[in-house]
Amino acid sequence: MEIKDNCLNRRAFLRAIGGGAAISALAFAGCNKDKVAPETQPESADVASGKMTYRKNLKGENISILGYGCMRLPTITGESARDGKDEIDQEMVNKQVDYAIAHGVNYFDTSPSYCQGQSEHAMGIALSRHSRDKYYIATKLSNFVESTWSREASLKIYNNSFKELQVDYIDYMLLHGIGMGEGMETLNRRYLENGILDFLIKEREAGRIRNLGFSYHGDIKCFDYLLSRHQEIKWDFVQIQMNYVDWKHAKQVNPRNTNAEYLYTELDKRNIPVVIMEPLLGGRLANINNQSAAILKRIDPSASIASWAFRFAGYYPKVLTVLSGMTYMEHLKENIQTYSPLIQLSSNELESLEAAALTILDFPLVQCNTCQYCMPCPYGLDIPNIFSHYNKCLNDGSLPANAQSENYKKLRKAFLVGYDRTVPKLRQANHCIACNHCIPHCPQNIDIPKEMQRIDKFVETLKQNV
Repeated sequence: MEIKDNCLNRRAFLRAIGGGAAISALAFAGCNKDKVAPETQPESADVASGKMTYRKNLKGENISILGYGCMRLPTITGESARDGKDEIDQEMVNKQVDYAIAHGVNYFDTSPSYCQGQSEHAMGIALSRHSRDKYYIATKLSNFVESTWSREASLKIYNNSFKELQVDYIDYMLLHGIGMGEGMETLNRRYLENGILDFLIKEREAGRIRNLGFSYHGDIKCFDYLLSRHQEIKWDFVQIQMNYVDWKHAKQVNPRNTNAEYLYTELDKRNIPVVIMEPLLGGRLANINNQSAAILKRIDPSASIASWAFRFAGYYPKVLTVLSGMTYMEHLKENIQTYSPLIQLSSNELESLEAAALTILDFPLVQCNTCQYCMPCPYGLDIPNIFSHYNKCLNDGSLPANAQSENYKKLRKAFLVGYDRTVPKLRQANHCIACNHCIPHCPQNIDIPKEMQRIDKFVETLKQNV
């Protein structure tokens, strides 16, 4: 792969804080949104077109370094369609796709499972309004449910993608979520024993698939196994989770995760292009704690916190594209601006991102990226929103440490009121019975029942005013 010339070096930056400046544990303080690190996000101003950074795939085609992730499409209520509760706002999807293509974005990543099955259909409508040579579409054979592991059921999913996307060939086809579930056993049943992988290889030979790859979560044995077959299969790309925290510290986030540095290096050795997912770690790197934000703001006060994560994801030369789920037009515009063109990180900036990562790790957040794979809960819990409320309050310093804490009464009330507003009472953590239905579905390998018990215990302590 090549990097086009519109990838520049940073010319001006203030002296960075070194790795030794990492600040330790959170000092619990006042509870209000003003405590969250301020963002400097552009308003709705248009971004100049013609400046997008591109990388070349193995066929020599130019792929925009910003990939349009289609998991969080906008709805008519203005929220994300990720959980499928609301109808997708097709008019807004069309508008955002038009803007993206006009500003150089040409990689669109969807799945039959995204937006509760609505994503492919919506993207088919939006993209079919454009010439087929204006975009590359990536989708997945998302046979997650055991009832879809048969060859017949998997082929039905595969063929339906062509219908929904309104195409006669798919540019990038992925085996979806390799390493999830029971690792190698699940991989065997989803793609190997039923002959689906062999079928997809033949579809690539026939031209109905242009590039074949897989997305990886979880069990490293699955990743290593599929790479061991590279000479036979000839993977065209692989999608991995990579950001400046997971680069060296993925196992600190979750012991079952694998450092992105290892994943990237193994792909680089084999000259396999890399597609990046979770550059913002499920959105957490767009709204980091004040201590971490201060490290980055000291380098460049005008840069948004999110832009640092996107610049890191695009820093490595084998990265083909960086996926971002952009529900709102302002997010799309900001990300286009970050990559138009991509400004390469300096060594000092890389050191500062590592320092920020270390301070982020000091905060005991639940490592949930709100992917919704754990949903629906058989007992009605709103798992992602329970974790989101807890993480938000921890990030902005609003969790009361104990009854002797400064502003304890104010913090206690704010947390409990916010909890009830965010999560209906019948869907809160105290209704978890530890059935473990959610655990095998979590790409981050979170022990969800254990975390529910921890949060419920904390909530009960606040309610009892202990």
